[in-house]
Amino acid sequence: MIKNIVDRIADRTRWGYLVAFIILLVSYIVSFVATQKLMKESALVNHSNDIIHGLENVVGYVTQGESAARGYMITNEKGLLSKYKSSHNHADSALQHVTIITADNADQQKKMDSLKVLINDKFAWLDYIISIYDSTHSINEKLLSRKNVGVAKMKKVEIFTQQVQNEERQLFQQRNAQLERYSQIIKEVTIISLIAAILLTFYSIITFNKENKAKKEASEKANAYRHQLELRVDELAALNAELIELRNIEKFAATGRISRTIAHEVRNPLTNINLATEQLRTEIAPSEDAEILFQMIARNSNRINQLIGNLLDSTRTSELQHVKSSINDVLDSSLEFASDRIELKQIIVVKDYDKDICPVLVDLEKIKIAFLNIIVNAIEAMDENGTLHLSTENRNNRCIVKFTDTGKGLSKEDLARLFEPYFTTKEKGTGLGLTNTQNIILAHNASITVESELAKGTSFTISFNFT
Repeated sequence: MIKNIVDRIADRTRWGYLVAFIILLVSYIVSFVATQKLMKESALVNHSNDIIHGLENVVGYVTQGESAARGYMITNEKGLLSKYKSSHNHADSALQHVTIITADNADQQKKMDSLKVLINDKFAWLDYIISIYDSTHSINEKLLSRKNVGVAKMKKVEIFTQQVQNEERQLFQQRNAQLERYSQIIKEVTIISLIAAILLTFYSIITFNKENKAKKEASEKANAYRHQLELRVDELAALNAELIELRNIEKFAATGRISRTIAHEVRNPLTNINLATEQLRTEIAPSEDAEILFQMIARNSNRINQLIGNLLDSTRTSELQHVKSSINDVLDSSLEFASDRIELKQIIVVKDYDKDICPVLVDLEKIKIAFLNIIVNAIEAMDENGTLHLSTENRNNRCIVKFTDTGKGLSKEDLARLFEPYFTTKEKGTGLGLTNTQNIILAHNASITVESELAKGTSFTISFNFT
């Protein structure tokens, strides 16, 4: 159900983004095309303006040249003659500029060629009139009779230029209309995009509120399921820990029963062997070889008896002398007994004690033995410069003591047999140290658990009741 809600939210979100993307993409494409058209038309409008103004400049320079020529002939001032020549050059330059900017239009090029002929003809006529004036330095009948010819030539230039300008003005108006049309398209697209964006914004807000509400409900349900699952996991973990503890107690009790049975069944025959040995000693003549054999029998009988005694001691429930003690002080005392081993292997001891931890009721001597067994095992499992981490804490109203080493660790098979009597991974170990440790811990109504991983180390965790 939660997955369906999440999928529905994701689908709506994807569709919303897809629609928004398509609208924005279409708006962008239309705006881009219209903008390109607008720029093109704007360039054409500017082009028409350049041609119109260029032709105006051409006519202006021709008119200026004609005025300078007339002024020269009236005043005989040489400066006006220079101005005439300059106007001629400017008119040629202005016409050349218009010719260049109309290079892509063959019809306009022909018109420019025609205009050039008219302008050259006009200036050739002015040069001719000036040459006549220069020969007499006076305005005579010959000059006056040719006045109308010059006016007609200028009129041709002006009329032809106006025709070209009028044609270009018509193009200018058409292009300007196109420019306004594309500007209007861009404006309409912008308005439509803005309206679409506003509608999409409202849609997004409404959809977001609905989906957010559904998402919150789904999240609350998921959190409730997760909380229930965590509770179940915690309950299972607690039950599993209790089951392991019960199995350890049951296993320890069974081990004790087996130990007592073995001790009874072994010690009776062992007593008979010792009695028979003493009887043989009195009946056989003394000799060195016989004495060696009697001593061997006695020594091995004592060894067997001692092993049986150690087994019984490690599994027998003994009375405890409880004393209210600080668990931190007990750990420090146990460490002192192993100080020589720690210094020999240069073990790094890290203490992480809870300074405010409450005292516990323990049998000081026995609990020190239990702690010392764990510490010694940790030291022997580590190479030089290993690390032994000791910590105490108050967890769930219980006193937790943890020993962690960086030794070679244990396999799962060895971990399952760790507290069995006579089981050991050490070459010279008896296999009773941790059995005795478990006996002491259980006698304190405490629990002991072990975690280990090969090549990473082992952790012993002991949990005591507070006083």
